[in-house]
Amino acid sequence: MKEFGYERVFDVPAAVALLDADPDARCLGGGTNLVDLMKTGVERPARLVDIRELPLGEIESTPDSGLRIGATVTNSDLAAHPEVRRRYPMLAQAVLAGASGQLRNMATVGGNLLQRTRCGYFTDLAKPCNKRTPGSGCPAIEGEHHNAAILGASAHCVAVHPSDMGVALAALDAVVAYETVDGPGELALAEFYAPVGETPHVETTLPPGALITAVTLPPAPVAGLSRYRKVRERASYAFAIGSVAAALDVRDGTVHEVRLAFGAVASRPWRAHAAERVLTGGPATAEAFAAAADAELATAETLPHNGYKVTLMRNLVVAVLSELAEEAAR
Repeated sequence: MKEFGYERVFDVPAAVALLDADPDARCLGGGTNLVDLMKTGVERPARLVDIRELPLGEIESTPDSGLRIGATVTNSDLAAHPEVRRRYPMLAQAVLAGASGQLRNMATVGGNLLQRTRCGYFTDLAKPCNKRTPGSGCPAIEGEHHNAAILGASAHCVAVHPSDMGVALAALDAVVAYETVDGPGELALAEFYAPVGETPHVETTLPPGALITAVTLPPAPVAGLSRYRKVRERASYAFAIGSVAAALDVRDGTVHEVRLAFGAVASRPWRAHAAERVLTGGPATAEAFAAAADAELATAETLPHNGYKVTLMRNLVVAVLSELAEEAAR
């Protein structure tokens, strides 16, 4: 492991100053992803800025009846918070599906958003990887790719984003707040992750030296009836091969509002806007749910060994929305 400096900070301006002064500095929260990548040599920061003592560990209601979640809130505290469970159940479910209890006790909200892909080629320094070394190639396209992206990928990278929490946040129109030496800023989660294109190593649109300070959830009454469903290769702790975050408002058998986001199918949490458009104003039936899934997956591009994800996601959408429709009818 490369030698690195270590600084513990107690206020946001001090953290931002250190990050701005050193482009090779990294924030240390729970360390559940960063430290692993440092051990393998994928991440080689010159300095770790320990942000665990920053005053960013609260979950508070906003004036418009949303929620503001501090960046250092642990995943365990997020999933257990009564207002999250009551108003945004899909988010609590996504967090609980995301890792073991020990990891949830350490992992933070800000770190979850910034976690990097678990693609085996990315984490193996003996292999080329455009995300790790731009221009070196993407061996997954011709190699092991059964869990590769089917939406929004490119010839330069087919890795998927590993976050469960991020999928629910995408469906909830979350907004990421950050701080730089030039002042505060915000990014809608829909704009937070950069498209793969020809630069898969550029993963977010955060300004250089930015520190994530919070995630804000706008009020979303539809989220009161919501669910997160994750499919994985084994029932114990594992990353998804496909997941769906869904919220549904059905009135007299008609879809009044719907929120859908997919996980493990793209380089970022994937908001299913095409499916939402097909469903809104239509019948809340399994046939309609299948048609909506087909509309979203019409642009899917598969490789020889990941085409099963199209069928998997279609079935997952139908199952989750059907369950929510049945619950709404009770």
